[in-house]
Formats: sequence, C-alpha cells, structure tokens
Amino acid sequence: MPNIDLESLWPDVRSEWILFEDPHIVVMNAPPGVPSQAADPSHPDDLVTRLRRYYATREGVRAEDIYLGVHQRLDAGTSGALVLTRATEANAGLAAAFESRAVEKRYVAAVVGWRDEGERVLEHHLAFRDGRAEVVRPGDPHGKPARLRARVRERCGERALLDIALETGRTHQIRAQLAAEGTPVAGDAAYGDVPAPRLLLHAAELEFAHPVHGERVHVEAPIPEPFAAWLRGDDGIPGNDAALADRIRTAVDARWGLARALDDTDVFRLLHGAADGVPGFALDRYGDFLVAHLMSDEAEANAGRLLDAASNLGFAGVYVKHRPRQASTLVDTRRDEVAPSCAVRGHDAPEEFVVHELGLPLHVRLGDGLSTGVFLDQRTNRARVAAWSAGKRVLNLFSYTCAFTVAAVRGGATSTLSVDAAQPALDWGRRNVGLPSTDRKHEFARVDAFELLAKLAEVGRRFDVIVADPPTYATTKRSRFESGRDWIRLAAAIFRVSDRGARVLLSSNDQRMPVRAFERFVRDGAREAGVAIAHLRLRFPPSDFPTGAGAEPLQKAVEVELA
Repeated sequence: MPNIDLESLWPDVRSEWILFEDPHIVVMNAPPGVPSQAADPSHPDDLVTRLRRYYATREGVRAEDIYLGVHQRLDAGTSGALVLTRATEANAGLAAAFESRAVEKRYVAAVVGWRDEGERVLEHHLAFRDGRAEVVRPGDPHGKPARLRARVRERCGERALLDIALETGRTHQIRAQLAAEGTPVAGDAAYGDVPAPRLLLHAAELEFAHPVHGERVHVEAPIPEPFAAWLRGDDGIPGNDAALADRIRTAVDARWGLARALDDTDVFRLLHGAADGVPGFALDRYGDFLVAHLMSDEAEANAGRLLDAASNLGFAGVYVKHRPRQASTLVDTRRDEVAPSCAVRGHDAPEEFVVHELGLPLHVRLGDGLSTGVFLDQRTNRARVAAWSAGKRVLNLFSYTCAFTVAAVRGGATSTLSVDAAQPALDWGRRNVGLPSTDRKHEFARVDAFELLAKLAEVGRRFDVIVADPPTYATTKRSRFESGRDWIRLAAAIFRVSDRGARVLLSSNDQRMPVRAFERFVRDGAREAGVAIAHLRLRFPPSDFPTGAGAEPLQKAVEVELA
C-alpha cells in the first residue's frame, strides 16, 4: 500500500471548518461534498464520523467515546454552517429550538433568471418520494407546507445570488422550491440544468439561543469563492492560483471516504472536471502517483499551472494524458506528445505495479499510452459483479485487462470466459486474475465478440452473469460497433446466451447517448432476443465521478435481471 501521508492529505477535519465550539455545542463550516450522514454505514465518510475522529485524536480518547448529537443536516453538496451538540445536556434545548423554528437559518443560492428585486415569499407543499422533493397540491396527504423568503443579494445580468431565510426545514426545500419557480440552484444536477463549479447553495448564517445558558449565538460561514466567480461569468479554469488550489483541495477533501474509510483502496478519481470546478481537467490517484487528464483547449493552455497544482498535493509523481477532443478521434495513444511515458512532475512510477480497489489487486501502467489498465469509474459495478458471482458462470465481453473477471473470481465464480480482440490486453488480464495457465475453469479468448456470441448461441452455451463494456467505437476485421442503435444488436446477442435468471450488466461511456435512450436500446434488444426482463435498473458512476448539472454522466450502465 502507499507510502504517502494519508493523514496529511486527508485530515479528519480541517481547523478552519470549526466556526464555534464550547463544551456543549460545535458549529461547523461544512465543506461541499462531505455528507451529513454516510450513504453506506459500513464505510462511514460523513461529517459526524470525521468530527468524532478529530475530537478523539485531539483529546486522546477513543472515537466511540466522543458524543455528538445530530439536530440538523445539509443536503449533499451544500456547504456552510451546521450545529451539533457535544454534550447530552444541550440536546433538549437545541431540539426544542429547531422544532419551534427558533433557529434562524440563512442561505445563499445562485440562480439564473430571478426577476424580483424586493423580498419574495415562496410557499409550496412538498412531498419527499424516491429521494426527491416534489411540489404537490395543498390537499395531498403526503405534502407538508414549505415556506421561505428570498431577496437578491447581488446581481450580474441574468445571474443572481439570493439571500434565503428558511421558515420551515423540509428536505431539499430550497432546491425544490426554487426549481418549481423556474430558477433552480446553479450546479444542481437533481433539480436543474444550470452548469456551475459545484452546487451553489451555502448555509451562510445560523442564529439561536445557546441550548444551555441561553445567550444568543450568531455564526457566519464565509461564502466560498466559486459563488463570486460564477456570478461574474468566470465559468472556466480559475485564473487565480490560490482559487485553483482551493478547488482542487475541496475535491480532494470530498474523497476522504475513499482514502480513509474504504478498506484497501488506493485507486480512484481525485478531481472530475467541471463538476469539481476545474473544467477540462481530471486527476486520478494510483497509489503514490497521480495521472492528470487534459481534455480541452483551455486545460492545455493552462497545463503548467494545472500540473504544478497537482504536484503540490504531495504525491510521488504526476503523469499526464492529453485526451482527444472527440471520442471518435483516432490517435496513436503511445506517442509521447499524447501520453508521455515518464512522469512530468516528480518521480517515475515502476513500469508496472499493483494498486488495490476494495481489496482487488490490479496491475497498472501509468506510462503506457492513454489507458492505464483499469477504468476507475467501474468500481461500484465491479463490486456488484463480485456480489453476483458466487457459484456462477461469468462471461466478460470487451474485457480489456479483465478487471471484471478479477471481481468475479474474487466473488466465487465457478468459471469465467474473458473476451477481447487484443492479445496484449488478455495477457495483462491473466496477470490480473493471477491464476495458473493450467486452470481450465477460467478462459481467455482473443476473438471478435459478435462472432463469439453467435457461436455460443449456436452450441447452446449459457451464462449466469454477463458483463459488456465496449468502447464507443470498435472495429475488427469481422465487425463494427458504434454506440447508439448498435446496442440493440449487441444486447440481443448477449441475451441469447444468458440463462434464465441471469444478471447482465451493460455499460457505456458514450456521453452523447442519453440514459433513457440506452435503456430503450437494451429493452429493444431483449424483445429481439425473445427474453423477458424481470428487473431493470439504471446504474451511474461512483461518487468520485460526479455528474454536473445539465450533463450526461461519463459512464452509465443498465443492470438487467432476466425472468
């Protein structure tokens, strides 16, 4: 595992996040991307867990002996003031203050198209269903009244920052109410389509009576830099080095759970382009090393600044990949001007070394062209395949270096067949799987996927778990595949070799193809193959690959369970 200082890179809590504290309460300036509660309780990465660890280290006790009472939560992506109790005697008073609406909560939200200049009151009824707040009729039995007051704080053309005072505390209230008015919060991928460096919603002030001694507590959380930049129309890479470093640091802080809470994981995305406030630029962690991706003309023009900022994080070395602007552009990926074989900052990595993803050992090469040997946005899908594979026959199409096969073998697959048109990728896959060549249960086939699927269907060979993650464009001597309607043909061929009750994972990195179109193509393929779908679920990239407002996810997958 890595030699870098994880505690320095990912401290549990940064001291500047604490706005106010005494023996009874603490008010945090919660950073964006740090959840108020853990989405996965088995790997907690929430602010409460981090604060408990911080106090345990500071006070020299066990984390489980630190008391923190939760009376308030912020939506994922929202930053700003959040109060917790540090002693049980503070609970009753703070709980009563929230229930009686005696806690004054003021937010700042960035929107486009807000017409009012004076204060405006928004009143709706909200129902929370399937992870979303929906505006419903007043008589709806599931609806609860939601009320807020909004006033323009600052305006620049069509863009405005609003001061918002909450009078009720419904889940996603501000986001849902502003979206209902046709002015969604900028950067809100769930309720709107206005691009921004992040969700531009910030809890700017809290005021309440201290729950123990009754004195007024008024705390202000400074408005983060991206709000002013967005307001003045600076939608590109920050021109100020301090602002650039701050955005990179904010993205890194949001990956604390991957670095510190997940078991045996040292490979993931640190920064994901525009969704993390640095458009055209991405950073991936591979153990002690970083790989930077330059994906726009603006990023190329700022390459020196971006690479310097990445190097300042303290990793052993930084590699760079100059990505083609169009997915269909053919380039020699091993040309040094496209993907230098050596680190451009710091020290070179070994030619090939092992990283770990949820305990799975994977061989990578950072200086061997545009690809490194593993697609990081498939981490959660590989975990799914591992969970499905016990006692199953697994087919991995377009297998590349066979990372899905590694997951299947780790999950207990009785047999696997890994298929790719490139022999070097399959040789790499054999090293990844780590099984002797005499093991006949796990096969590696250099063959065109469509040709093989036809032969498998002809001889009646069936599989319990099938994974297909083709490139957007794939051409062999015998077939051609282009993402889009070709998915119908591929899905049908896959379903013809799927056994009853099989699980099929179909994945695409085609950002041009809408998610719903992908789902439709898969359903059409099932009809063409004459199979019945019992369950179909859409799957999206893990949290380190956030999707910005108005954008298609980098990777999307359809999970199918056949009847």
